[in-house]
Amino acid sequence: MPIALYALTAGAFGIGVTEFVIMGLLREIGADLSVSIAQAGLLISGYALGVVFGAPIMTILTARMPRKRVLLGLMVIFIIGNIVCAIAPSYSLMMVARMVTALAHGTFFGVGSVVATSLVAENKRASAIAVMFTGLTVANVLGVPFGTWLGQTLGWRSTFWAVSLVGIAALLVIAALLPKDDQAPDVTDWRADLRAIGRLPVLLGLATTVFGYAGVFTVFTYIAPLLTQVAGLSDSAVSPILLVFGGGMIIGNILGGKLADRNLGRTLTVTLIALGLSLGLMPLFFASGWSSVLIVGLTGIAAFATVAPLQMWVMGKAKGAGEVLVSSFNIAAFNLGNALGAWAGGYAIDHGPGLAAVPYVAVVFPVLAVIVAWLAMRGSQDAPEVAVARPTA
Repeated sequence: MPIALYALTAGAFGIGVTEFVIMGLLREIGADLSVSIAQAGLLISGYALGVVFGAPIMTILTARMPRKRVLLGLMVIFIIGNIVCAIAPSYSLMMVARMVTALAHGTFFGVGSVVATSLVAENKRASAIAVMFTGLTVANVLGVPFGTWLGQTLGWRSTFWAVSLVGIAALLVIAALLPKDDQAPDVTDWRADLRAIGRLPVLLGLATTVFGYAGVFTVFTYIAPLLTQVAGLSDSAVSPILLVFGGGMIIGNILGGKLADRNLGRTLTVTLIALGLSLGLMPLFFASGWSSVLIVGLTGIAAFATVAPLQMWVMGKAKGAGEVLVSSFNIAAFNLGNALGAWAGGYAIDHGPGLAAVPYVAVVFPVLAVIVAWLAMRGSQDAPEVAVARPTA
């Protein structure tokens, strides 16, 4: 893979850390800013909404700019947003800073996905996207635990200063490694791009992403209480098991990209079914400590094996019309799935069958994703596009 791809990985790492590290620092942030943990938790929702609404808006505003310049500008926004988070004297300013930071998220991954695929041969496109998203998985495995430890040891503000430094490093790497790009991309009118997104195959593709990832976050949002209260493990066991989950994410991300390069439609279906099976079997595996570790690792593999296929699937539905915008919308769809899954899991805990049933609730979403993907394949003449790989000379 071209070394330039790893510049995108560096940016994805920083964005992944800033999105997820706050989950481990809610108590410290709430105490310092004089709000409840529940209110502090809204900083996560605010970020997600910033991604959902910011991704299409920022992509439209930057559509006629050279893509390298767009990525550099987004990293500047990311750095400024995290610096403001680090110095925010009030909850309101912290919320605004989180939403500003989120503006960089969706468009970075949307534009980055298109740039990544342009750097490799056609039969390596899904793998190239997977390389970029490796930054997100490594952020969960290494960045989030370290950021949480740093915030608990030196104060939560130190974590955001550290993430700002990561952003500066990513900015320099992108500037140095990505090919020079002075030409504005050939783009259609943004209204035409939005009409392309309104095509049924694209909408079904975005819905597949929302449902697929809602299943992941229905469980992942509440994984700590599931491990301690349902599986009966100690609090000290949670962090090591989450490392197993993160390791599974890395394996699944690479595996999903390689398989999607060979057969996109089949990989999408199989990975979503595997995700549903791992979620459905989770309560059975919670019967013992070793099997709990096993199922968490398998779920991590299944969860991120869907990422590159989903991104490639939606980009393929665009058929070149508004590809960057569609790609950014799909990143927004991932975050909408995150919010939907967290809400569904919380509703099941507070008003439904309870914490132990959360994995069963989660299964509903990948099942819906498979159905929607099947409808897209069946209803669109060009939908399957399953044989992606081409023989090379």
